[in-house]
Amino acid sequence: MIPPIRSAYNAALTKEKYADFLNELNIPHPGAIEFRVAETPVFIPKDFTQKILDACESIVDIITNSEYKQLTKNAIPAHLQVPGENEHSHFIAFDFGVCINEEGEYEPQLIEMQGFPTLFAYEVLLDDVCRKKLPIPDGFSCYLSGYNKETYINELKEIIVGHHQPENVVLLEIFPHQQKTRIDFYCTQDYLGIKPVCITELIKEGRELFYINNGVKTPIHRIYNRVIFDDLQQQTTEVQEKGKILFEDLDVEWCPHPNWFYRISKYTLPFIRHPYVPKTYFLNEVKQIPSDLENYVLKPLFSFAGQGVVIDVTAADIEKVKDPENWILQRKVKYAEVIQTPDVPAKLEIRMFYFWKEGEARPHATNNLGRMSKGKMIGVRYNKDKEWVGGNCCYFEL
Repeated sequence: MIPPIRSAYNAALTKEKYADFLNELNIPHPGAIEFRVAETPVFIPKDFTQKILDACESIVDIITNSEYKQLTKNAIPAHLQVPGENEHSHFIAFDFGVCINEEGEYEPQLIEMQGFPTLFAYEVLLDDVCRKKLPIPDGFSCYLSGYNKETYINELKEIIVGHHQPENVVLLEIFPHQQKTRIDFYCTQDYLGIKPVCITELIKEGRELFYINNGVKTPIHRIYNRVIFDDLQQQTTEVQEKGKILFEDLDVEWCPHPNWFYRISKYTLPFIRHPYVPKTYFLNEVKQIPSDLENYVLKPLFSFAGQGVVIDVTAADIEKVKDPENWILQRKVKYAEVIQTPDVPAKLEIRMFYFWKEGEARPHATNNLGRMSKGKMIGVRYNKDKEWVGGNCCYFEL
């Protein structure tokens, strides 16, 4: 996105340097990175950074409004309500596609958002290795709002571990060591000292939870929640039965509370009006199907990892929906082929990390991740056998 820097980077990178970079990235936890890591980070100019932050802050205005909980009261499926919801999510992630508007200018367009964690710890490792092994120019940082590695990790620890001892805080997931994102779990343990624990390993006694830590039954006081309940519902009966523990009134703190996964999600999109947020409607509130339906995408409210999304929508697709209140119709975002690579240009999606400490009025931007694609959509299955695609980070011009 900054042509001289892009040209210089592309000319400097060799296959040998990329292989050396990957080798270094895999040293802390060999074999834990299953997803493809792109050959390059992305360099973001100041004006684009401001555009994306403006969009994020306008959405934060809605989320911090005193009426927000009432506005999203129907966002949480009744059977997935978890007791003990707090006042706000500790984390928010905003996903933006990089597009070109009618004036030929680059602009961000919101794809989705989530009141849920993402690869917060892995991106610290990625930045370290990028700076060690790749030609990263001066005057750029992956961190936002004045953060650096030390202050970022300190804040992450303050939010997740809080006043507890690390052994009394767990990263909870479904079979964490089988997840494609497990590198983030291991980095979280490296930086914060908390262990990844599977829901099948939880021990419940009354309202208390325990896990076996190095052979010792250890109380759990706080859960760094990475369990996506949509994923839990796809598991075997035995695992789902074990997961029912999470819906009981437990003597634990949540970070973030599971209800925020649903509140800050696709459900909020129809309430946002901003130039960088595509128009979105609850399907049951659409009075007349748009005549240019090819410019829309149909999304289920309650799914993850893009499951169930209809890209090339037809009137027949809409007619087939039996629960329109659980679907949204969103103006289609056309990604720009914005990142020059040795063969064809790549598309880019940027995920902005927002942290929200207890007692603060608003969350704030801290870091990011990027994903490059040359396929029809962002995602591994659309980018098989391609190079200069995959996960990365963005470096923002200071």
